[in-house]
Amino acid sequence: MSAFRDYKKELMAAARNERIRLALSRAIKSYRANTDKALKKFPHTVKMAEEVREIKEKAIGEMAKLAEQASAAIEENKGNAYIAQTAADALNIIAELVGSNKLIVKGKSMTGEEIGLRQHLEEKGNDVYETDLGEFILQKLGGKPMHITSPAIHVPREDVAQLFARITEAELTSDVEELVATARKLLRDKFCQADIGISGANVVASDTGTLFLIENEGNIRLATGFPPVHIALVGMEKLVPTLNDAYKTTEVTWRYANYTVPSYVSLVSGPSKTGDIEKVTTYGVHGPKEFHVIFLDDGRTELAKHPILRQALYCLRCGGCLYECPTFAVTAGHFGDKYFAGIGAIWAAMISQDVEKAASIAYTCLTCGRCKVRCPVKIDVPETIIELRKLIAQGDKKD
Repeated sequence: MSAFRDYKKELMAAARNERIRLALSRAIKSYRANTDKALKKFPHTVKMAEEVREIKEKAIGEMAKLAEQASAAIEENKGNAYIAQTAADALNIIAELVGSNKLIVKGKSMTGEEIGLRQHLEEKGNDVYETDLGEFILQKLGGKPMHITSPAIHVPREDVAQLFARITEAELTSDVEELVATARKLLRDKFCQADIGISGANVVASDTGTLFLIENEGNIRLATGFPPVHIALVGMEKLVPTLNDAYKTTEVTWRYANYTVPSYVSLVSGPSKTGDIEKVTTYGVHGPKEFHVIFLDDGRTELAKHPILRQALYCLRCGGCLYECPTFAVTAGHFGDKYFAGIGAIWAAMISQDVEKAASIAYTCLTCGRCKVRCPVKIDVPETIIELRKLIAQGDKKD
C-alpha cells in the first residue's frame, strides 16, 4: 500500500505545483493550434490515419516474424541486428557493444527510458549526454521525462534559464532563443568527439530494415551520423511490414505530434558506404562504420495476444492524447510511469509488471475518452482501463 500512498502524494504535489500548471497551459494551447493547422492544411492525414490503424493491427500480431525479417534485411545491408527477449537482454547486448570509458551522445528514446539505458551505461563508466533539448534539461536537473515528445514540458523557461546560468556561470535571460543557443554551445562539440551514438526509431520497415527517425532539432542526425558507431534500440511494436507502410505511419505520426512537416526525417538502413571507386562497395565512409539494431520484446508479443489491451501497442507516440487529458494537464507525467496517462497503466501492468503502479494509474484515469478522440489510430483507452481494472480486481494481474 505504500506505493499507492507515495503515488497519491506525488500526484497531489504536482497538482498544486503552479510551475507545472503554467508550463502545461502554454504547451497545450500551442499544441492544439499547431495540430489543427497541420490537419487543416493536409486533411488527407485523417483518412491516412485509418489506414495506419489497419497496418498496426496486422503488424502487432506478426511482431516476432517482422523482427526476424527486419534483422535479416539489416544484416544484408552490412549492419548487425539482435532480438532481445527481455530488458536485461537488451541492456547486456548494448553494454557489451559499448564497453566502458566511452563518450556517448544519445537521442530521445522512450524505449531507452523504459529500460533505464542511460543510467545503465553510466554505471558501466561511460559519459552519456542526452542531446534532445528537453532530455538534456532533465538530465542536468536530475529529473525524469514528463511527456513523450516534449520531455521537459513541465519546466518553464524561467527554470531553464536558472539551470543554464548555473552550468555556464553566465548571466542569462529567460528568452527562449538565447536558451536554445546556449544548449547548442554546450552540446556541439560532444557530437564530434563521441565514440558512439544511440537512437531509437519512430517506425521500422521490415522488408528493407529501414529505421525512420522524426525530429526537428537535428540532434538525432548528428548523433547517428558523426560517431563511428550507431546503436539503435527499438521496441518491436515499431515494426511495420513494408517501406510504404512506414512512410504512411511516419507522416501520420508527425502530423498528430503537431507538425505540418518536421525539419528532418532520417532513413537509416545500414552503415555508411560508397561505391565511387570502380563501383566497389566499401563500408565506413563519412558516417558510422558500425550499425547495430536491437529489437526489444520484453512482454510485447505476450501483450499482443490480449484482445483488448493489445491496443496499447498501436500507439504511435505522437503525444496528442496527453495534451487532451484533464488529469495530465495539471500533473504532467506524474500521472503515469515510464509511459504516461491512462495508456501508461497498460504498459506498467504488462511490460513493467508493476501492478501497484498500474492500479494507481488505472484508477486515476477519468475514462473520459478525450484521448481517444485525439488519437490518430483511435486507441480506446477507456476500454483498456476498464478491462485492466477488472483483471486487477479479479487478481488476474499479479506481481
